[in-house]
Amino acid sequence: MNIIETKGITKIYDIKTMPFQALNGIDLTFQQGEFVAIVGPSGSGKTTLLNIIGGLDNPTDGVVIIDGVNITQLSNWKKTDFRMKNIGFVFQSYNLIPVLTAKENIEFIMQLQGKEKKSVEKRSLELIEAVGLNNKTNSRPSKLSGGEQQRVAVARALASKPKFILADEPTANLDSKSTENLLDIMEKLNKEENVTFIFSTHDARVMKKARRIITIEDGKVMGDVLQEK
Repeated sequence: MNIIETKGITKIYDIKTMPFQALNGIDLTFQQGEFVAIVGPSGSGKTTLLNIIGGLDNPTDGVVIIDGVNITQLSNWKKTDFRMKNIGFVFQSYNLIPVLTAKENIEFIMQLQGKEKKSVEKRSLELIEAVGLNNKTNSRPSKLSGGEQQRVAVARALASKPKFILADEPTANLDSKSTENLLDIMEKLNKEENVTFIFSTHDARVMKKARRIITIEDGKVMGDVLQEK
């Protein structure tokens, strides 16, 4: 079942009065439960595409349809509400709230959604265990390694049971061991929760784990290949 469809996504930035075309007519579909890597050189448009799919940026032209909803037509307020209920994000820089513990960071999105306290507690503890941080439940980000912080970020992204997760270079700041651990956890959660993961990445280790690789160059899709696993 397709949960994401992009039709003719184009993005043009005006940089010092000189237009720069970051994306040029991107047509893609993503199905429930996929584990996808979007790859390409720096400046190819990977992050721009993820931001537009996630409703963090608007296309110059084209539409993004998520589960039947054209998010490019939503008002800013409705788009924010839609993101909170349907999309999880994992960023290169973790983006954890420094004054909150690991558990509180995971719970934060569910509290914003007004979920019942007992269900919030249950879900956060399930995810703490799933990402292997039982002994770090009450630790703040400053007391966590980079790999541990990114695992909290993954758990937070999954907390509200989103339709899919967008991960922008999630392994860029991690060492090899932390990267392998994180990818194993994400792959496991992808299979267990049937949540779609879409990565933008330069990392060969992410590409190796991905079951589908989309190559973007100069804002165009140059390849879209399923990998045998």
